[in-house]
Amino acid sequence: MTDPDPLSRLAHQIFDDLRALSPDGAGVSRPAYSGIETQALDYLADLARDHMLAVDTDAAGNMWFSLPAHRNAESFMVIGSHVDTVPEGGNYDGLAGVVAGLLVLIRGRDRGLRIPVKCLAMRGEESAWFGSCYLGSKALTGQMTAAELAAPHKGDGRPLADHMRALGIDTAPLTAGQPLMLLDQIAGYVELHIEQGPLLIERDMPAAVVTGIRGNIRYRSVTCTGAGGHSGAVPRAYRHDPVLAMADLLTRLDDSWLHILQTGGDLVLTSGIVGTDPARHAITRIADNVSFSLDIRSQSTEVLDHMRAYLHEEMADIARVRGVSFDTGPEIPAAPALMDDAMVAGLMEAMGRTGIAPFSMASGAGHDAAVFAQAGVPAAMIFVRNRNGSHNPREAMEIADFMVGTRIISEYLEATDT
Repeated sequence: MTDPDPLSRLAHQIFDDLRALSPDGAGVSRPAYSGIETQALDYLADLARDHMLAVDTDAAGNMWFSLPAHRNAESFMVIGSHVDTVPEGGNYDGLAGVVAGLLVLIRGRDRGLRIPVKCLAMRGEESAWFGSCYLGSKALTGQMTAAELAAPHKGDGRPLADHMRALGIDTAPLTAGQPLMLLDQIAGYVELHIEQGPLLIERDMPAAVVTGIRGNIRYRSVTCTGAGGHSGAVPRAYRHDPVLAMADLLTRLDDSWLHILQTGGDLVLTSGIVGTDPARHAITRIADNVSFSLDIRSQSTEVLDHMRAYLHEEMADIARVRGVSFDTGPEIPAAPALMDDAMVAGLMEAMGRTGIAPFSMASGAGHDAAVFAQAGVPAAMIFVRNRNGSHNPREAMEIADFMVGTRIISEYLEATDT
Protein backbone atom coordinates (compact mmCIF):
# COMPACT_ATOMS: atom_id res chain seq x y z
CA MET A 1 0.00 0.00 0.00
CA THR A 2 1.29 3.46 -0.88
CA ASP A 3 1.88 5.71 2.13
CA PRO A 4 -0.24 8.87 1.62
CA ASP A 5 2.01 10.99 3.87
CA PRO A 6 4.73 12.67 1.75
CA LEU A 7 7.02 13.15 4.77
CA SER A 8 6.72 9.47 5.61
CA ARG A 9 7.60 8.58 2.03
CA LEU A 10 10.57 10.94 2.19
CA ALA A 11 11.77 9.24 5.40
CA HIS A 12 11.59 5.85 3.66
CA GLN A 13 13.62 7.24 0.76
CA ILE A 14 16.35 8.74 2.95
CA PHE A 15 16.81 5.60 5.03
CA ASP A 16 16.86 3.39 1.94
CA ASP A 17 19.31 5.63 0.08
CA LEU A 18 21.75 5.85 2.98
CA ARG A 19 21.56 2.12 3.56
CA ALA A 20 22.54 1.66 -0.07
CA LEU A 21 25.44 4.14 0.30
CA SER A 22 27.09 2.30 3.20
CA PRO A 23 26.49 -1.47 3.02
CA ASP A 24 28.72 -3.77 5.08
CA GLY A 25 27.87 -7.43 5.48
CA ALA A 26 24.29 -7.72 6.67
CA GLY A 27 24.35 -4.18 8.06
CA VAL A 28 25.88 -0.78 7.36
CA SER A 29 29.16 0.87 8.33
CA ARG A 30 29.65 4.62 8.40
CA PRO A 31 32.99 5.02 10.20
CA ALA A 32 33.58 8.18 12.21
CA TYR A 33 35.51 10.85 10.27
CA SER A 34 35.70 8.75 7.13
CA GLY A 35 34.92 9.30 3.49
CA ILE A 36 31.77 7.20 3.88
CA GLU A 37 30.53 9.40 6.73
CA THR A 38 31.26 12.45 4.55
CA GLN A 39 29.36 10.87 1.67
CA ALA A 40 26.33 10.42 3.94
CA LEU A 41 26.51 14.07 5.01
CA ASP A 42 26.85 15.21 1.40
CA TYR A 43 23.74 13.20 0.51
CA LEU A 44 21.81 14.92 3.31
CA ALA A 45 23.12 18.32 2.18
CA ASP A 46 21.93 17.76 -1.39
CA LEU A 47 18.52 16.60 -0.16
CA ALA A 48 18.23 19.62 2.15
CA ARG A 49 19.01 22.03 -0.68
CA ASP A 50 16.42 20.28 -2.85
CA HIS A 51 13.90 21.15 -0.14
CA MET A 52 15.05 24.78 0.02
CA LEU A 53 16.95 24.50 3.29
CA ALA A 54 20.22 26.27 4.08
CA VAL A 55 23.30 24.11 4.72
CA ASP A 56 26.39 24.97 6.78
CA THR A 57 29.37 23.07 8.19
CA ASP A 58 31.14 23.87 11.45
CA ALA A 59 34.85 23.58 12.28
CA ALA A 60 34.47 19.97 13.46
CA GLY A 61 32.82 18.84 10.22
CA ASN A 62 29.32 18.66 11.69
CA MET A 63 26.58 19.76 9.31
CA TRP A 64 23.80 22.26 10.11
CA PHE A 65 20.47 22.65 8.29
CA SER A 66 17.96 25.48 8.71
CA LEU A 67 15.28 27.49 7.01
CA PRO A 68 17.09 30.25 5.08
CA ALA A 69 15.37 32.93 7.18
CA HIS A 70 16.79 31.36 10.36
CA ARG A 71 20.33 30.78 9.12
CA ASN A 72 21.77 33.71 11.09
CA ALA A 73 19.36 33.61 14.03
CA GLU A 74 20.84 34.79 17.32
CA SER A 75 18.98 32.08 19.26
CA PHE A 76 17.51 28.80 18.06
CA MET A 77 16.40 25.30 19.02
CA VAL A 78 18.47 22.37 17.75
CA ILE A 79 17.28 18.93 16.70
CA GLY A 80 20.26 16.64 16.24
CA SER A 81 21.99 13.29 16.34
CA HIS A 82 24.83 11.48 14.59
CA VAL A 83 25.31 9.82 11.20
CA ASP A 84 28.15 7.39 11.97
CA THR A 85 27.56 3.75 12.95
CA VAL A 86 29.42 0.90 14.58
CA PRO A 87 30.97 -1.67 12.20
CA GLU A 88 28.22 -3.69 10.50
CA GLY A 89 25.62 -1.83 12.54
CA GLY A 90 22.05 -0.83 11.94
CA ASN A 91 20.80 2.00 9.76
CA TYR A 92 18.69 3.87 12.33
CA ASP A 93 20.95 4.39 15.36
CA GLY A 94 21.74 8.11 15.16
CA LEU A 95 20.50 8.65 11.61
CA ALA A 96 16.86 8.59 12.73
CA GLY A 97 17.43 11.73 14.80
CA VAL A 98 18.95 13.62 11.88
CA VAL A 99 16.16 12.60 9.51
CA ALA A 100 13.60 13.66 12.13
CA GLY A 101 15.21 17.09 12.29
CA LEU A 102 15.10 17.48 8.52
CA LEU A 103 11.43 16.46 8.41
CA VAL A 104 10.58 18.96 11.16
CA LEU A 105 12.23 21.72 9.12
CA ILE A 106 10.46 20.70 5.92
CA ARG A 107 7.13 20.56 7.76
CA GLY A 108 7.94 23.87 9.44
CA ARG A 109 8.77 25.47 6.09
CA ASP A 110 5.19 24.80 4.98
CA ARG A 111 3.37 25.40 8.31
CA GLY A 112 5.55 28.13 9.77
CA LEU A 113 7.81 27.63 12.78
CA ARG A 114 7.23 30.14 15.58
CA ILE A 115 10.89 30.05 16.62
CA PRO A 116 14.14 29.44 14.73
CA VAL A 117 15.08 25.75 14.57
CA LYS A 118 18.22 24.10 13.21
CA CYS A 119 18.95 20.45 12.48
CA LEU A 120 22.43 19.20 13.42
CA ALA A 121 24.05 16.12 11.84
CA MET A 122 27.07 15.19 13.93
CA ARG A 123 30.10 13.07 13.26
CA GLY A 124 31.80 10.49 15.41
CA GLU A 125 29.34 9.59 18.19
CA GLU A 126 30.29 5.91 18.31
CA SER A 127 33.39 4.86 20.27
CA ALA A 128 34.02 1.88 17.98
CA TRP A 129 36.45 3.70 15.71
CA PHE A 130 38.74 5.81 17.92
CA GLY A 131 37.92 4.45 21.39
CA SER A 132 36.18 7.66 22.43
CA CYS A 133 32.58 8.64 21.87
CA TYR A 134 30.66 11.89 21.19
CA LEU A 135 33.53 13.35 19.17
CA GLY A 136 31.42 15.73 17.09
CA SER A 137 29.39 17.07 20.03
CA LYS A 138 32.45 17.29 22.28
CA ALA A 139 34.28 19.32 19.64
CA LEU A 140 31.27 21.59 19.19
CA THR A 141 30.88 22.23 22.93
CA GLY A 142 34.60 22.59 23.66
CA GLN A 143 34.94 19.31 25.54
CA MET A 144 37.28 17.44 23.17
CA THR A 145 40.66 16.62 24.72
CA ALA A 146 44.15 16.38 23.29
CA ALA A 147 44.12 12.67 24.11
CA GLU A 148 41.02 12.21 21.96
CA LEU A 149 42.60 14.04 19.03
CA ALA A 150 45.61 11.73 19.37
CA ALA A 151 43.52 8.55 19.74
CA PRO A 152 44.44 5.89 17.14
CA HIS A 153 41.94 4.49 14.66
CA LYS A 154 41.00 0.86 15.29
CA GLY A 155 42.00 -0.10 11.77
CA ASP A 156 44.95 1.90 10.49
CA GLY A 157 46.27 3.24 13.82
CA ARG A 158 46.40 6.83 12.56
CA PRO A 159 45.25 9.44 15.10
CA LEU A 160 41.87 11.12 14.92
CA ALA A 161 43.52 14.45 14.06
CA ASP A 162 45.05 12.91 10.93
CA HIS A 163 41.69 11.53 9.81
CA MET A 164 40.14 14.96 10.35
CA ARG A 165 42.83 16.75 8.39
CA ALA A 166 42.46 14.24 5.56
CA LEU A 167 38.86 15.43 5.25
CA GLY A 168 39.93 19.07 5.11
CA ILE A 169 39.12 19.83 8.76
CA ASP A 170 41.47 22.30 10.46
CA THR A 171 42.12 20.81 13.90
CA ALA A 172 43.71 23.98 15.32
CA PRO A 173 40.40 25.38 16.68
CA LEU A 174 39.70 22.04 18.37
CA THR A 175 42.97 21.93 20.29
CA ALA A 176 42.00 25.12 22.14
CA GLY A 177 39.20 23.26 23.93
CA GLN A 178 36.78 26.13 23.35
CA PRO A 179 33.19 25.81 22.04
CA LEU A 180 32.92 26.31 18.29
CA MET A 181 29.96 28.65 18.82
CA LEU A 182 28.32 30.60 21.62
CA LEU A 183 26.42 27.86 23.41
CA ASP A 184 24.01 30.46 24.81
CA GLN A 185 22.64 30.69 21.27
CA ILE A 186 21.18 27.20 21.66
CA ALA A 187 17.84 27.61 23.44
CA GLY A 188 17.46 23.85 23.70
CA TYR A 189 18.65 20.59 22.14
CA VAL A 190 16.24 17.77 21.24
CA GLU A 191 17.41 14.35 20.05
CA LEU A 192 15.22 11.60 18.62
CA HIS A 193 16.79 8.15 18.92
CA ILE A 194 15.73 4.56 18.60
CA GLU A 195 15.28 2.82 21.93
CA GLN A 196 18.11 0.33 22.37
CA GLY A 197 16.26 -1.90 24.83
CA PRO A 198 12.89 -3.70 24.97
CA LEU A 199 10.71 -1.45 27.16
CA LEU A 200 8.64 0.25 24.44
CA ILE A 201 8.15 -3.08 22.65
CA GLU A 202 6.97 -4.71 25.90
CA ARG A 203 4.64 -1.81 26.70
CA ASP A 204 3.35 -1.54 23.11
CA MET A 205 4.25 2.16 23.00
CA PRO A 206 5.45 3.85 19.80
CA ALA A 207 7.55 6.48 21.58
CA ALA A 208 8.59 7.91 24.94
CA VAL A 209 10.04 11.08 26.42
CA VAL A 210 13.45 10.52 28.03
CA THR A 211 13.86 11.94 31.54
CA GLY A 212 17.59 11.39 31.90
CA ILE A 213 20.64 9.56 30.65
CA ARG A 214 22.19 7.24 33.15
CA GLY A 215 25.68 7.89 34.39
CA ASN A 216 27.88 4.99 35.35
CA ILE A 217 30.76 3.66 37.37
CA ARG A 218 32.69 0.99 35.50
CA TYR A 219 35.48 -1.39 36.34
CA ARG A 220 36.90 -3.10 33.27
CA SER A 221 38.51 -5.93 35.21
CA VAL A 222 37.88 -6.67 38.88
CA THR A 223 40.17 -9.48 40.05
CA CYS A 224 39.32 -11.76 42.94
CA THR A 225 42.31 -13.82 44.12
CA GLY A 226 42.08 -16.91 46.29
CA ALA A 227 43.98 -20.20 46.43
CA GLY A 228 44.04 -22.96 43.82
CA GLY A 229 43.57 -26.57 44.75
CA HIS A 230 42.15 -29.98 43.87
CA SER A 231 38.40 -29.92 43.41
CA GLY A 232 37.91 -33.18 45.27
CA ALA A 233 40.54 -32.94 48.01
CA VAL A 234 39.98 -29.53 49.64
CA PRO A 235 37.01 -29.39 52.09
CA ARG A 236 34.78 -26.34 52.09
CA ALA A 237 36.14 -25.03 55.38
CA TYR A 238 39.64 -24.88 53.91
CA ARG A 239 38.76 -23.30 50.60
CA HIS A 240 39.57 -19.78 49.40
CA ASP A 241 37.50 -20.00 46.25
CA PRO A 242 37.49 -16.76 44.20
CA VAL A 243 34.70 -17.95 41.90
CA LEU A 244 32.28 -18.47 44.79
CA ALA A 245 33.43 -15.15 46.29
CA MET A 246 32.62 -13.43 42.99
CA ALA A 247 29.24 -15.18 42.87
CA ASP A 248 28.56 -14.05 46.44
CA LEU A 249 29.40 -10.45 45.55
CA LEU A 250 27.25 -10.41 42.41
CA THR A 251 24.33 -11.93 44.35
CA ARG A 252 24.59 -9.20 46.99
CA LEU A 253 24.76 -6.51 44.32
CA ASP A 254 21.70 -8.02 42.62
CA ASP A 255 19.78 -7.99 45.92
CA SER A 256 20.67 -4.31 46.39
CA TRP A 257 19.57 -3.60 42.81
CA LEU A 258 16.15 -5.14 43.51
CA HIS A 259 15.78 -3.18 46.75
CA ILE A 260 16.62 0.12 45.03
CA LEU A 261 14.05 -0.54 42.31
CA GLN A 262 11.39 -1.52 44.85
CA THR A 263 11.95 1.73 46.74
CA GLY A 264 11.59 3.90 43.62
CA GLY A 265 15.25 4.28 42.67
CA ASP A 266 16.88 3.90 39.26
CA LEU A 267 19.66 1.36 38.68
CA VAL A 268 20.98 -1.19 36.18
CA LEU A 269 23.94 -3.46 36.84
CA THR A 270 25.88 -5.73 34.48
CA SER A 271 28.89 -8.02 34.60
CA GLY A 272 29.47 -8.74 30.94
CA ILE A 273 32.97 -10.23 31.07
CA VAL A 274 33.72 -13.12 33.43
CA GLY A 275 36.57 -15.62 33.31
CA THR A 276 39.26 -17.63 35.04
CA ASP A 277 42.76 -18.01 33.60
CA PRO A 278 42.28 -20.18 30.47
CA ALA A 279 45.86 -21.46 30.73
CA ARG A 280 45.19 -22.97 34.15
CA HIS A 281 41.46 -23.50 34.62
CA ALA A 282 40.09 -27.06 34.63
CA ILE A 283 36.99 -28.90 35.74
CA THR A 284 38.99 -30.54 38.54
CA ARG A 285 40.74 -27.40 39.78
CA ILE A 286 39.74 -24.67 42.24
CA ALA A 287 40.68 -21.48 40.43
CA ASP A 288 43.46 -19.26 41.75
CA ASN A 289 41.64 -16.13 40.61
CA VAL A 290 38.76 -14.87 38.53
CA SER A 291 38.30 -11.59 36.71
CA PHE A 292 35.04 -9.88 35.88
CA SER A 293 33.75 -6.51 34.68
CA LEU A 294 31.22 -4.30 36.46
CA ASP A 295 29.02 -1.66 34.85
CA ILE A 296 26.74 0.14 37.34
CA ARG A 297 24.39 2.79 35.91
CA SER A 298 21.82 5.19 37.34
CA GLN A 299 20.22 8.55 36.65
CA SER A 300 21.00 9.44 40.27
CA THR A 301 24.43 10.53 41.48
CA GLU A 302 23.31 9.56 45.00
CA VAL A 303 22.51 6.01 43.89
CA LEU A 304 25.87 5.69 42.16
CA ASP A 305 27.67 6.96 45.27
CA HIS A 306 25.71 4.49 47.39
CA MET A 307 26.54 1.59 45.08
CA ARG A 308 30.23 2.50 45.03
CA ALA A 309 30.36 2.47 48.83
CA TYR A 310 28.23 -0.69 49.05
CA LEU A 311 30.48 -2.49 46.55
CA HIS A 312 33.61 -1.83 48.59
CA GLU A 313 31.89 -2.72 51.89
CA GLU A 314 30.69 -6.05 50.52
CA MET A 315 34.05 -6.87 48.94
CA ALA A 316 35.73 -6.29 52.30
CA ASP A 317 33.20 -8.52 54.09
CA ILE A 318 33.45 -11.34 51.53
CA ALA A 319 37.26 -11.12 51.53
CA ARG A 320 37.25 -11.57 55.33
CA VAL A 321 34.76 -14.45 55.33
CA ARG A 322 36.14 -16.38 52.36
CA GLY A 323 39.84 -15.59 52.70
CA VAL A 324 40.20 -13.93 49.29
CA SER A 325 41.16 -10.46 48.05
CA PHE A 326 39.59 -8.10 45.54
CA ASP A 327 41.32 -5.59 43.26
CA THR A 328 38.95 -3.41 41.23
CA GLY A 329 41.58 -1.65 39.14
CA PRO A 330 40.82 1.93 38.05
CA GLU A 331 37.26 3.20 38.14
CA ILE A 332 35.89 4.71 34.93
CA PRO A 333 33.10 7.13 35.90
CA ALA A 334 30.58 9.11 33.86
CA ALA A 335 28.16 11.56 35.45
CA PRO A 336 24.40 11.23 34.87
CA ALA A 337 22.77 13.79 32.60
CA LEU A 338 19.26 14.79 33.58
CA MET A 339 17.07 16.18 30.84
CA ASP A 340 15.66 19.69 31.23
CA ASP A 341 12.45 19.59 33.31
CA ALA A 342 10.64 22.22 31.25
CA MET A 343 11.51 20.53 27.97
CA VAL A 344 10.45 17.12 29.30
CA ALA A 345 7.11 18.59 30.43
CA GLY A 346 6.61 20.29 27.07
CA LEU A 347 7.35 17.11 25.14
CA MET A 348 5.00 15.11 27.38
CA GLU A 349 2.23 17.61 26.64
CA ALA A 350 3.03 17.46 22.93
CA MET A 351 2.89 13.66 23.08
CA GLY A 352 -0.62 13.92 24.52
CA ARG A 353 -1.69 16.27 21.75
CA THR A 354 -0.67 13.68 19.16
CA GLY A 355 -3.18 11.27 20.70
CA ILE A 356 -0.56 9.08 22.43
CA ALA A 357 -0.72 8.54 26.18
CA PRO A 358 2.31 10.42 27.60
CA PHE A 359 5.05 8.06 28.74
CA SER A 360 8.56 8.74 30.03
CA MET A 361 11.60 6.59 30.72
CA ALA A 362 15.34 6.73 31.40
CA SER A 363 18.03 6.09 28.82
CA GLY A 364 20.49 3.40 29.78
CA ALA A 365 22.83 4.19 26.90
CA GLY A 366 24.76 7.41 26.38
CA HIS A 367 23.89 9.97 23.71
CA ASP A 368 25.08 13.32 22.37
CA ALA A 369 22.25 14.87 24.41
CA ALA A 370 24.30 14.17 27.55
CA VAL A 371 27.21 16.20 26.17
CA PHE A 372 24.96 19.19 25.56
CA ALA A 373 23.35 18.86 29.00
CA GLN A 374 26.76 18.71 30.68
CA ALA A 375 27.77 21.83 28.75
CA GLY A 376 24.82 23.72 30.23
CA VAL A 377 22.50 23.49 27.22
CA PRO A 378 18.89 22.50 28.08
CA ALA A 379 18.43 19.07 26.48
CA ALA A 380 15.72 16.47 25.98
CA MET A 381 15.18 13.25 24.02
CA ILE A 382 12.47 11.22 22.36
CA PHE A 383 12.83 7.44 22.09
CA VAL A 384 11.15 5.56 19.26
CA ARG A 385 10.17 1.89 19.52
CA ASN A 386 12.68 -0.45 17.89
CA ARG A 387 12.95 -4.22 17.93
CA ASN A 388 16.16 -6.23 18.35
CA GLY A 389 18.24 -3.59 20.10
CA SER A 390 20.90 -1.61 18.26
CA HIS A 391 24.52 -1.83 17.11
CA ASN A 392 23.48 -4.74 14.92
CA PRO A 393 21.92 -5.14 11.46
CA ARG A 394 18.60 -6.29 12.94
CA GLU A 395 17.46 -2.87 14.14
CA ALA A 396 13.77 -2.78 13.26
CA MET A 397 12.25 0.67 13.70
CA GLU A 398 8.90 1.08 11.98
CA ILE A 399 8.50 4.28 9.97
CA ALA A 400 5.05 4.77 11.49
CA ASP A 401 6.59 4.87 14.98
CA PHE A 402 9.35 7.16 13.72
CA MET A 403 6.74 9.57 12.39
CA VAL A 404 5.01 9.58 15.80
CA GLY A 405 8.29 10.65 17.41
CA THR A 406 8.84 13.29 14.73
CA ARG A 407 5.32 14.68 15.20
CA ILE A 408 5.87 14.96 18.96
CA ILE A 409 8.91 17.17 18.33
CA SER A 410 7.01 19.24 15.75
CA GLU A 411 4.09 19.70 18.13
CA TYR A 412 6.44 20.76 20.89
CA LEU A 413 8.29 23.29 18.75
CA GLU A 414 5.12 24.70 17.18
CA ALA A 415 3.77 25.39 20.70
CA THR A 416 7.01 26.97 21.92
CA ASP A 417 7.17 30.76 22.05
CA THR A 418 10.75 31.23 23.31
